[in-house]
Amino acid sequence: MYAEINGGFIPEGTVRVSGAKNSATRLLAAALLTDEVVHLGNFPTKLVDVEHKIRFIEELGGKVHVDHDEQILVVDAKDLAAREMTTDELNIPIRTTYLLAAAQIGRGEIARVPFPGGCAIGGGPAGGRGYDLHLMVWEQLGCKILEKDDHIEVTAPQGFIGGVIDFPISTVGGTENALLCASIASGDTKIANAYITPEITDLIELLRRMGAEITVYGTSRIHVKGRAGLLQGAYMDVMPDRIEALTWIVYGIISGGRITVEGVPFSSMEVPFIHLEKAGVDLFRNSSSVYITPECLPSGSVQPFELACGTHPGVISDMQALFVLLGLKGAGTSRVYDYRYPERIAFVEELTNLVSGDKLSAEAGKITIQGDATFRPGYANSTDLRGSMAVVLAALCADGKSTINNVHMALRGYNELDKKLRLLGADLTIREGEVPSP
Repeated sequence: MYAEINGGFIPEGTVRVSGAKNSATRLLAAALLTDEVVHLGNFPTKLVDVEHKIRFIEELGGKVHVDHDEQILVVDAKDLAAREMTTDELNIPIRTTYLLAAAQIGRGEIARVPFPGGCAIGGGPAGGRGYDLHLMVWEQLGCKILEKDDHIEVTAPQGFIGGVIDFPISTVGGTENALLCASIASGDTKIANAYITPEITDLIELLRRMGAEITVYGTSRIHVKGRAGLLQGAYMDVMPDRIEALTWIVYGIISGGRITVEGVPFSSMEVPFIHLEKAGVDLFRNSSSVYITPECLPSGSVQPFELACGTHPGVISDMQALFVLLGLKGAGTSRVYDYRYPERIAFVEELTNLVSGDKLSAEAGKITIQGDATFRPGYANSTDLRGSMAVVLAALCADGKSTINNVHMALRGYNELDKKLRLLGADLTIREGEVPSP
């Protein structure tokens, strides 16, 4: 899949932030932990990852009603059950497949989980396979693990049994998995070195509404009193997507456009907004919206900055590429560091194809940006979800026709992305298949 973009226009209009991708797919997994109906509002129904997960849930017998107009998902998982599946059925290109185990174990003694997919953004300390911490969660809660050719088989004849989970590193995915499994376990579970992001808080809120007993201590310790069985139905809205909100804000700044961004989750973006302010960006805002105009840069340009990406409440790694784009409009040299995913730099080489001159350089954990840069039309490949969005925005700002290959990466993270861009005046076409040879 690729995008043809005729850039160089000045965007103008209003865009509303959708429900957070990194919350919605987790809430969908939590909604499977009951035989009653769960209603999820403000749900990004057209995300590619959501479509893949719904397909798998329905193959297991669950029912998911999708209302695209109202952005509502209604989940009925009373008939969900683990079953033998073909390799093709198990081939799901998303990272959060591990969250599908809890609902299966909650209804039987076995779960079959596709191997996690998703973006290749560099290795980490969690282990070479990238899902070792999830195996640890299941084992600490009394399960046996068998890694087969095309899936992971988790068995728990007595269901999940409460235990102690002490993560060697703070982990979003591990924390999510532990919360789901512990909520329906027999006995209490203590989770240490948990990573409590705003999206994790959203997950905890839904689990509590479904009857789970969860206590949070500080920013890294969680105690769960297991229900020894399935939970109850509930209704909840998905929190707005903080990464999408920052995307539209940065796009407005680097394009010189006039964009109103509605549904901004300010409470989960305090530090990123501090960095925007320190970079000379003076935003017009009310309690839930931001209005970006050229007047947001009183000096006429972004001021050079240095920032480090790490864990919430700071600037998270998923925001790295957006601040790199911001630095390209700086009045000097900016530097962006990433201590959590130092190898997340592949997108920089692709971004250089859309920037005139020698303005970008990258090494593990550090990206140096020379402003003030000019965007130029060209060809770029998508390396990961957020890097894909960076090259899309650069192409939109370049005066001429650009081609972005593997643009499905961006579609995975942004609900109705092409529709929202067209509302702002974008001229882009999404095409299936391979990019044609020149």
